[in-house]
Amino acid sequence: PMIKYRNILVVIDPTMPEQSALLRAVELARLEDIARIKVFLAIYDFSYEITSILSNEEREEMRQGVVTHRLGWLSGMIKPYKTEGLDIEAKVIWHSRPFECVLQEVKEHDHDLVITSAHHHSLLKSFIFTPSDWHLLRKCPCPVLVTKHHGWPAGGNILAAINISDEPEQMALNERIIHEAKVIAQLAKASLHLVNAFPAPIVNIALELPGFSPELYSDAMQQHHQTEMEEYARKFDIPAECIHIVEGMPEDVLPELAKSLDAELTILGSVGRTGWSAAFIGNTAERVVDSIHGDLLVVKAYE
Repeated sequence: PMIKYRNILVVIDPTMPEQSALLRAVELARLEDIARIKVFLAIYDFSYEITSILSNEEREEMRQGVVTHRLGWLSGMIKPYKTEGLDIEAKVIWHSRPFECVLQEVKEHDHDLVITSAHHHSLLKSFIFTPSDWHLLRKCPCPVLVTKHHGWPAGGNILAAINISDEPEQMALNERIIHEAKVIAQLAKASLHLVNAFPAPIVNIALELPGFSPELYSDAMQQHHQTEMEEYARKFDIPAECIHIVEGMPEDVLPELAKSLDAELTILGSVGRTGWSAAFIGNTAERVVDSIHGDLLVVKAYE
């Protein structure tokens, strides 16, 4: 098989009963020839920092105690996979901002994939990648996979969302998304679908323009997107029936199509504040993250 992810970072969330991110990493590693997994936890307890009764040494000792305890917990969790022969290690760091800590780890150790679990309305909002922090995903240099509890059966569907645009950055990102999607589809023995959403005409503007026909506009847009999408399909060898061009807002189109395909994975790119990523900033983020049942892979434009 093609070697895709050699160095996976799994972000552990101690508030969750089941670590779906770890299960997914193991599943991917089993498909690969060589893959290393690092199970990573950033922990912090504010109460230890403000206890003035403690000396610095005692405080440091308590921190070490917490870290060691958590490391024991993680080691127990990964032991069966070690026994199986997977290259897997655990790491715990005391850090008050888990997100920054993950970024630092990715950069220092050249991780090529970060896997994290989607929060299902957990009470603790302080952990990484809660939907309100969605836009922070844009800072991670490598792809980030947000896992749900949907399995990855062989013969399933993978959906890649691209944004038709003349901007070189967006075009490069589209190619990167499709390339990433093709490799994963091959690894997971899945069918790859491409989707592109375009907005409907804004009716109140349309009414003020003499001779403006929303129908003609929609048809022209549809045609333009169709041509561009067919070009990508040709270039990347994707069958015509796996191409979807839908009029509507990305945050509505994406979950609907992912559901009708029962996609195990939806891949989208993040570039600036335009296109797909704009749908994930602010309130719509939570809705989209919750309404997609499969996993979500966010691919970034090259720096």
